[in-house]
Amino acid sequence: MKDTFTHQGMRKKLVETLKRKGIADKNVLQAIGKIPRHLFMDSGFVDHAYVDKAFPIAADQTISQPYTVARQTELLQVKKGDKILEIGTGSGYQAAVLLEMGAILYTIERQNELFKKTKLFLPKLGYKPKRMIFGDGYIGLEEEAPFDGIIVTAGAPYVPNPLLAQLKIGGRLVIPVGENVQIMTVFLRKSDTEFQKEEYGEFRFVPLLEDKN
Repeated sequence: MKDTFTHQGMRKKLVETLKRKGIADKNVLQAIGKIPRHLFMDSGFVDHAYVDKAFPIAADQTISQPYTVARQTELLQVKKGDKILEIGTGSGYQAAVLLEMGAILYTIERQNELFKKTKLFLPKLGYKPKRMIFGDGYIGLEEEAPFDGIIVTAGAPYVPNPLLAQLKIGGRLVIPVGENVQIMTVFLRKSDTEFQKEEYGEFRFVPLLEDKN
Protein backbone atom coordinates (compact mmCIF):
# COMPACT_ATOMS: atom_id res chain seq x y z
CA MET A 1 0.00 0.00 0.00
CA LYS A 2 2.81 2.38 -0.88
CA ASP A 3 2.35 5.82 -2.36
CA THR A 4 5.79 7.01 -3.46
CA PHE A 5 7.12 10.36 -4.70
CA THR A 6 7.12 8.79 -8.16
CA HIS A 7 3.39 8.07 -7.89
CA GLN A 8 2.74 11.59 -6.61
CA GLY A 9 4.69 13.06 -9.53
CA MET A 10 2.70 10.93 -11.99
CA ARG A 11 -0.53 12.20 -10.39
CA LYS A 12 0.57 15.80 -10.85
CA LYS A 13 1.07 15.06 -14.56
CA LEU A 14 -2.36 13.42 -14.74
CA VAL A 15 -3.95 16.53 -13.18
CA GLU A 16 -2.20 18.70 -15.82
CA THR A 17 -3.57 16.39 -18.56
CA LEU A 18 -7.10 16.73 -17.16
CA LYS A 19 -6.78 20.53 -17.04
CA ARG A 20 -5.69 20.53 -20.69
CA LYS A 21 -8.76 18.43 -21.53
CA GLY A 22 -10.99 21.06 -19.96
CA ILE A 23 -11.59 19.96 -16.34
CA ALA A 24 -11.80 23.22 -14.39
CA ASP A 25 -13.29 22.31 -10.99
CA LYS A 26 -10.43 22.85 -8.52
CA ASN A 27 -11.90 20.47 -5.93
CA VAL A 28 -12.15 17.66 -8.48
CA LEU A 29 -8.55 18.21 -9.61
CA GLN A 30 -7.35 18.35 -6.01
CA ALA A 31 -9.08 15.04 -5.19
CA ILE A 32 -7.59 13.32 -8.24
CA GLY A 33 -4.18 14.76 -7.34
CA LYS A 34 -4.44 13.25 -3.88
CA ILE A 35 -5.94 9.76 -4.38
CA PRO A 36 -3.46 6.93 -5.07
CA ARG A 37 -5.21 5.46 -8.12
CA HIS A 38 -2.53 2.76 -8.51
CA LEU A 39 -3.77 1.12 -5.30
CA PHE A 40 -7.19 0.57 -6.92
CA MET A 41 -5.67 -1.55 -9.71
CA ASP A 42 -4.10 -4.99 -9.91
CA SER A 43 -0.37 -4.72 -9.33
CA GLY A 44 0.39 -5.59 -12.96
CA PHE A 45 -1.21 -2.34 -14.06
CA VAL A 46 0.56 0.03 -11.69
CA ASP A 47 2.63 1.52 -14.53
CA HIS A 48 -0.61 2.46 -16.28
CA ALA A 49 -2.35 3.89 -13.22
CA TYR A 50 -1.77 7.53 -14.13
CA VAL A 51 -2.35 7.31 -17.85
CA ASP A 52 -5.70 8.82 -18.84
CA LYS A 53 -7.24 5.47 -19.79
CA ALA A 54 -9.72 2.93 -18.44
CA PHE A 55 -8.32 -0.44 -17.30
CA PRO A 56 -9.77 -3.85 -16.55
CA ILE A 57 -10.46 -4.84 -12.93
CA ALA A 58 -12.19 -7.89 -11.43
CA ALA A 59 -15.57 -9.29 -12.59
CA ASP A 60 -15.11 -8.10 -16.23
CA GLN A 61 -15.50 -4.48 -15.11
CA THR A 62 -13.18 -1.52 -15.57
CA ILE A 63 -11.75 1.32 -13.53
CA SER A 64 -12.98 4.36 -15.45
CA GLN A 65 -10.71 6.69 -17.34
CA PRO A 66 -9.61 9.53 -15.00
CA TYR A 67 -11.06 12.11 -17.42
CA THR A 68 -14.46 10.38 -17.24
CA VAL A 69 -14.37 10.30 -13.42
CA ALA A 70 -13.37 13.97 -13.34
CA ARG A 71 -16.00 15.00 -15.89
CA GLN A 72 -18.85 13.15 -14.19
CA THR A 73 -17.84 14.54 -10.79
CA GLU A 74 -17.60 18.05 -12.21
CA LEU A 75 -21.08 17.73 -13.77
CA LEU A 76 -22.46 16.53 -10.43
CA GLN A 77 -21.34 19.85 -8.83
CA VAL A 78 -20.55 18.23 -5.47
CA LYS A 79 -20.35 20.43 -2.39
CA LYS A 80 -19.04 19.37 1.01
CA GLY A 81 -21.82 17.68 2.97
CA ASP A 82 -23.90 16.78 -0.11
CA LYS A 83 -25.72 13.47 0.13
CA ILE A 84 -24.71 11.49 -2.96
CA LEU A 85 -25.83 8.11 -4.30
CA GLU A 86 -23.37 6.27 -6.53
CA ILE A 87 -24.62 3.46 -8.77
CA GLY A 88 -21.72 1.11 -9.52
CA THR A 89 -19.03 1.18 -6.81
CA GLY A 90 -16.62 -0.84 -8.95
CA SER A 91 -13.02 -0.45 -7.78
CA GLY A 92 -14.07 2.33 -5.41
CA TYR A 93 -12.02 5.02 -7.18
CA GLN A 94 -14.97 7.27 -8.05
CA ALA A 95 -16.28 6.77 -4.48
CA ALA A 96 -12.92 7.91 -3.11
CA VAL A 97 -13.04 11.07 -5.25
CA LEU A 98 -16.51 11.92 -3.91
CA LEU A 99 -15.52 11.19 -0.31
CA GLU A 100 -12.33 13.23 -0.69
CA MET A 101 -14.55 16.15 -1.76
CA GLY A 102 -16.60 15.85 1.43
CA ALA A 103 -19.68 14.05 0.09
CA ILE A 104 -21.81 11.83 2.33
CA LEU A 105 -21.79 8.79 0.10
CA TYR A 106 -24.16 5.87 -0.40
CA THR A 107 -22.90 3.44 -3.02
CA ILE A 108 -24.41 0.34 -4.67
CA GLU A 109 -22.54 -2.45 -6.46
CA ARG A 110 -24.14 -5.29 -8.45
CA GLN A 111 -21.08 -7.60 -8.70
CA ASN A 112 -20.58 -9.50 -5.45
CA GLU A 113 -16.87 -10.12 -6.02
CA LEU A 114 -16.21 -6.39 -6.46
CA PHE A 115 -18.54 -5.44 -3.63
CA LYS A 116 -16.70 -7.63 -1.13
CA LYS A 117 -13.27 -6.49 -2.28
CA THR A 118 -14.05 -2.76 -2.31
CA LYS A 119 -15.95 -2.85 1.01
CA LEU A 120 -12.75 -4.04 2.71
CA PHE A 121 -10.39 -1.91 0.65
CA LEU A 122 -11.85 1.64 0.83
CA PRO A 123 -11.68 1.95 4.65
CA LYS A 124 -8.01 0.86 4.55
CA LEU A 125 -7.32 4.06 2.61
CA GLY A 126 -9.40 6.07 5.07
CA TYR A 127 -12.45 6.39 2.80
CA LYS A 128 -15.69 5.43 4.54
CA PRO A 129 -18.97 5.58 2.63
CA LYS A 130 -22.03 6.06 4.83
CA ARG A 131 -23.37 2.82 3.35
CA MET A 132 -22.12 0.30 0.79
CA ILE A 133 -24.85 -1.90 -0.61
CA PHE A 134 -24.76 -5.07 -2.68
CA GLY A 135 -27.79 -4.80 -4.94
CA ASP A 136 -29.59 -3.51 -8.01
CA GLY A 137 -28.67 0.06 -8.91
CA TYR A 138 -31.69 0.49 -11.18
CA ILE A 139 -33.95 0.80 -8.16
CA GLY A 140 -31.73 3.28 -6.33
CA LEU A 141 -31.98 3.52 -2.54
CA GLU A 142 -35.43 4.73 -1.64
CA GLU A 143 -35.04 4.50 2.15
CA GLU A 144 -32.21 7.08 2.09
CA ALA A 145 -33.74 9.43 -0.52
CA PRO A 146 -33.84 12.24 -1.44
CA PHE A 147 -30.27 12.86 -2.65
CA ASP A 148 -28.44 16.04 -3.62
CA GLY A 149 -26.86 14.09 -6.45
CA ILE A 150 -26.88 10.66 -8.08
CA ILE A 151 -24.02 9.44 -10.25
CA VAL A 152 -24.22 6.34 -12.46
CA THR A 153 -20.84 4.89 -13.43
CA ALA A 154 -22.03 2.38 -16.04
CA GLY A 155 -23.82 2.75 -19.36
CA ALA A 156 -27.59 2.72 -18.92
CA PRO A 157 -29.76 1.78 -21.93
CA TYR A 158 -32.49 4.00 -20.45
CA VAL A 159 -32.89 6.35 -17.48
CA PRO A 160 -34.31 4.45 -14.48
CA ASN A 161 -37.33 6.36 -13.12
CA PRO A 162 -36.58 5.53 -9.46
CA LEU A 163 -33.32 7.48 -9.75
CA LEU A 164 -35.12 10.60 -10.98
CA ALA A 165 -37.72 10.19 -8.23
CA GLN A 166 -35.01 9.99 -5.54
CA LEU A 167 -33.46 13.40 -6.37
CA LYS A 168 -34.05 16.46 -4.21
CA ILE A 169 -35.46 19.49 -5.97
CA GLY A 170 -32.30 21.19 -7.21
CA GLY A 171 -30.53 17.80 -7.26
CA ARG A 172 -28.67 16.34 -10.25
CA LEU A 173 -28.51 12.92 -11.86
CA VAL A 174 -25.38 12.33 -13.97
CA ILE A 175 -25.87 9.26 -16.15
CA PRO A 176 -24.32 7.90 -19.37
CA VAL A 177 -27.30 6.86 -21.53
CA GLY A 178 -27.12 4.54 -24.53
CA GLU A 179 -26.42 0.98 -25.68
CA ASN A 180 -22.98 0.80 -27.37
CA VAL A 181 -21.97 4.43 -27.08
CA GLN A 182 -23.36 6.55 -24.26
CA ILE A 183 -24.28 10.23 -24.14
CA MET A 184 -23.32 11.81 -20.82
CA THR A 185 -26.63 13.21 -19.62
CA VAL A 186 -27.47 15.45 -16.67
CA PHE A 187 -30.98 15.78 -15.26
CA LEU A 188 -31.58 18.74 -12.95
CA ARG A 189 -34.73 18.43 -10.85
CA LYS A 190 -36.62 21.73 -11.08
CA SER A 191 -39.82 20.70 -9.24
CA ASP A 192 -41.80 17.59 -8.29
CA THR A 193 -42.65 16.97 -11.92
CA GLU A 194 -40.15 18.95 -13.97
CA PHE A 195 -36.60 17.99 -14.98
CA GLN A 196 -34.15 19.92 -17.12
CA LYS A 197 -31.99 17.68 -19.32
CA GLU A 198 -28.57 18.51 -20.77
CA GLU A 199 -26.20 16.37 -22.83
CA TYR A 200 -22.41 16.45 -22.74
CA GLY A 201 -21.03 14.31 -25.56
CA GLU A 202 -20.15 10.67 -26.14
CA PHE A 203 -18.49 8.28 -23.69
CA ARG A 204 -18.02 4.51 -23.52
CA PHE A 205 -18.90 2.55 -20.38
CA VAL A 206 -19.40 -1.07 -19.38
CA PRO A 207 -23.18 -1.76 -19.23
CA LEU A 208 -25.24 -1.12 -16.11
CA LEU A 209 -26.56 -4.51 -15.01
CA GLU A 210 -30.16 -4.86 -14.00
CA ASP A 211 -31.05 -7.44 -11.39
CA LYS A 212 -32.15 -10.41 -13.49
CA ASN A 213 -33.06 -12.71 -10.57
